[in-house]
Amino acid sequence: MIFFRILKESFNFAIHALTVNKLRTILSLLGVTIGIFTIISVFTIVDSLERSIRSSVSELGSNVVYIQKMPWGGGGGEYKWWQYFQRPEPSYSDFEKLENRTTTTKALCYAFAMNKTLKNGLNSIENATVLPTTHDYYEIWNYDLGEGRYFSPQESKSGAPVAVIGSALAEGLFGSQNPIGKDVKMMGRKMRVIGVFEKQGQSLVGQNIDEFMVVPMNFARAIMNVEDQNGAFIMAMTKDNVELVAMKDELRGLMRSIRKLKPKADDNFALNEMSLISGGLDVLFGIVGAAGAVIGGFSILVGGFGIANIMFVSVRERTNQIGIQKSLGAKNYFILLQFLLESIVLCLIGGSLGILIVYLLLLIFGPSIDFDIMLSPKNVIQGLSISAVIGVISGFIPAYIASRLDPVEAIRSGG
Repeated sequence: MIFFRILKESFNFAIHALTVNKLRTILSLLGVTIGIFTIISVFTIVDSLERSIRSSVSELGSNVVYIQKMPWGGGGGEYKWWQYFQRPEPSYSDFEKLENRTTTTKALCYAFAMNKTLKNGLNSIENATVLPTTHDYYEIWNYDLGEGRYFSPQESKSGAPVAVIGSALAEGLFGSQNPIGKDVKMMGRKMRVIGVFEKQGQSLVGQNIDEFMVVPMNFARAIMNVEDQNGAFIMAMTKDNVELVAMKDELRGLMRSIRKLKPKADDNFALNEMSLISGGLDVLFGIVGAAGAVIGGFSILVGGFGIANIMFVSVRERTNQIGIQKSLGAKNYFILLQFLLESIVLCLIGGSLGILIVYLLLLIFGPSIDFDIMLSPKNVIQGLSISAVIGVISGFIPAYIASRLDPVEAIRSGG
């Protein structure tokens, strides 16, 4: 009951401080407001950016290994960069041999990207991304289809002239028409559109399925050489009861055997997985978050001095009142808590204004930004917590001085 009584009085004193000298209070609260606005803006943007990037990265699959020529992130300095370029690309024959020998994979596919011109009547799109792939690609990536369907196993096996296209390609080639069942021409060959991927937009890791056209690998084999294509990769998904590390160990052994590497020879391929990117993201966003905290910290420091100034003035103006309270039996801790809570309330008011400004700016400008920025409950709690801490730090010394005043001297000085 005493605490709530003190809190009520402190809140009333804080509101009084706001109304008695409005200009002084506004200028002092401005520092806290700007500080909280700065640091919460940084935290909100960083958290939203991290959430979007991690969501994009998660599409790569936590239970998927990519067999590629180059390691993600440069391989941690294990080899010189030019040694990577001497490696052979994963080939279709590598994939076939793996498919016949592996026992730990639930799905396995071979794919590569190439840029081709696509035509439909008078409409054409140059440098469109075409992805020839084996059948399990859709099971590993599991994209949503807006219309139509994916290849059947028989279509993949026979190399049927069919294609699944992204929404941007569908719009560019067919306009407002339904593309399902219509033809697309590539390299002089016609393909029937059997599906359209649901519109997703470009992910923050550069993947844009809206501009992809996926065709069966065996169709591509009939019109071109699919061996040793630049950027080719093999994707392997683990069985439900198999650990990722077990699949990696098997794939490494099989690839070394397929490529006839000697026991002491280094791998001439890379086994990439999402954890390689996730580890780098942890470091990156840790640095960005720390930098944002430092930037906001300087603003909050200025705001803290402003609140401390208000509290020192408040103590001086209410010295007589403090003396009367102490002469009537008020304990030191009562006076200390009274002023300390007043400082915290003032900082919370300034912090709340800063958070409100962030929220309003996101409402106005958020829709025009390429990725979703959201003021999360975590960010709000962070802002209010920082405000409360600044209130404690800024108000402790003035509150302590007030609590140690001699009641007789305080009454005299006030008179």
